[in-house]
Amino acid sequence: MNSQKFPSMVFAFLLASLCGLIFHLLHIPVGWLLGSIASIMIFTIVTKKELHWPPYLRNIGILIIGYSMGLSLTKEALIFIGHQLPSMLLMTVFIVLLSALTAFLISKLTGINYPSVLIGSIPGGLSQMMILAEETKGVNVTVVTFLQVIRLIMIIFLVPFLIFGPLFGEEQSFVPEVVTPHWSGLFPNLIVFAVVAIVFALLFKKMGTPTPFLLGPILGTALLGLIGFNGPELPIGLLDLSQILIGVNIGLMMHPEKLEHKTKLITLALVSSTFLILGSLFLSFVLSQYFHFSEATSFLSLSPGGMDQMAIIAHEVGADLSVVTGYQLFRLFFIFFAVPPLLKWIFKKSLKYSSSDR
Repeated sequence: MNSQKFPSMVFAFLLASLCGLIFHLLHIPVGWLLGSIASIMIFTIVTKKELHWPPYLRNIGILIIGYSMGLSLTKEALIFIGHQLPSMLLMTVFIVLLSALTAFLISKLTGINYPSVLIGSIPGGLSQMMILAEETKGVNVTVVTFLQVIRLIMIIFLVPFLIFGPLFGEEQSFVPEVVTPHWSGLFPNLIVFAVVAIVFALLFKKMGTPTPFLLGPILGTALLGLIGFNGPELPIGLLDLSQILIGVNIGLMMHPEKLEHKTKLITLALVSSTFLILGSLFLSFVLSQYFHFSEATSFLSLSPGGMDQMAIIAHEVGADLSVVTGYQLFRLFFIFFAVPPLLKWIFKKSLKYSSSDR
């Protein structure tokens, strides 16, 4: 590693840890994650300096979250998820259709071309949507990036306050006390799970699977659990560390100062993200009433954010992690594998129609 990059990396970690600790002491929901994001984003905007944060540190954080999510996928949980597949498909289709409708209305109101707004509005992974934007003719990559990043910021900062706020306040006023896992209980079983998680992550990466460092540990850990290996629960300190490792990476993605027409794009992004969150909130209440899930579990299952961030919040709020994981996993696969070919087909058809009308 370059001698200049190492101090930058250490500084980023210390800054994020300090702000995360402050947020935690102030009892801000998911404080280690939000504090890390806020501190790094503000530092880079104010100082105009780039901090170094190697991808493997973010991947370590995501591996930790993936392992924790995989522990929740027991045999009973997977059978339950199998029964939920029709509901998962229906809810996912509703969210994608809501994104498409919102994108259409905003495109008409702002004059920004529909493909750019649509790809920017669909709640898929940022990297996957960026690749699709770059491969699709006529798409404004800057608009897509900004819409996706703003949605990510709104979800990360707004969802915790909704979950811990008055809307869900009665349900979450008491969370049963659980036995806190200790570091001494991690070994030797954790070594086996760590090796499997890393091997699965690298295998998925080689196969080109989306978010391999999250899906690999989830599936690897779940498979070990199904054949009889019991993985140890992670100490709170290790989960807090994962929030910092992920939070620094997200904070470094925020570059609003580099955008043109900031006011127009910010308004566009806020409106689009707000409609998506409200739509997900409405669908979550339908889901909770039909299946008798808790409101928090339903909302986190359908919330259009990153699966790792939703898992962090689910841990803190005491939601059913297996349900959240199942719904988020299904939407992840659906958007990553079904939506891009469909979008390319729609855009190709629309270009043919527009050229034939001339």
